Amino acid sequence: MIRVGLVDDQELVRTGLAMVVDSQEDMRVIGQAADGAAALDLVATTPCDVVLMDVRMPGLDGVSATRRILERHPDGPRVIVLTTYDLDDYAYAALKAGAGGFLLKDAPAAEVLAAIRAVRDGDAVLAPSTTRRLVERVVEDLPGPRAGPDPFARLTEREREVLLEVATGASNAEIAQRLYLSEATVKTHVGRLLGKLGLRDRVQAVVLAYESGLVRPGR
Repeated sequence: MIRVGLVDDQELVRTGLAMVVDSQEDMRVIGQAADGAAALDLVATTPCDVVLMDVRMPGLDGVSATRRILERHPDGPRVIVLTTYDLDDYAYAALKAGAGGFLLKDAPAAEVLAAIRAVRDGDAVLAPSTTRRLVERVVEDLPGPRAGPDPFARLTEREREVLLEVATGASNAEIAQRLYLSEATVKTHVGRLLGKLGLRDRVQAVVLAYESGLVRPGR
């Protein structure tokens, strides 16, 4: 059972999300909060696996709340930021804060539910309209390739191939199709390479791939 926390300053939004989440057999809403400060209290007192977090809220905003939650509970819940605003600054700030996903509030219910399952399983989810621009911005902010030992030396050849696909923003299904593997095998490879590299999720893997020169912009 996936335990989901809802954080949004609009009660109507929380009610709608709760109806969608609770309609699923494999997930339940375990608590709600109307602002970032209340979200910190919720996570501290109620075990949850995924938090759906609004960005613009009175007091402590969603990005700051996400950062504090993950600092205080590094092995705690995954966070998906939901916002009305398709702005790069929000997506970039949320992912820098450690969020595992960024979706717009007008996303179909099925997409939100799929995101909850994917993020709980260690995947990263981005709104399609922001993915390319976000990756381009991350790359612009990175320094040149770092000197020193190859950070990918521990990876097998297949894991390196999977990482290259992850760095393009490809989903497990797309990677499976490109490399002629099953999705379950791809998921296993992704989990292993993240573990070997000491990374939290695929977003961090993409950044490391560019930062280390394994992937170059435009390739």
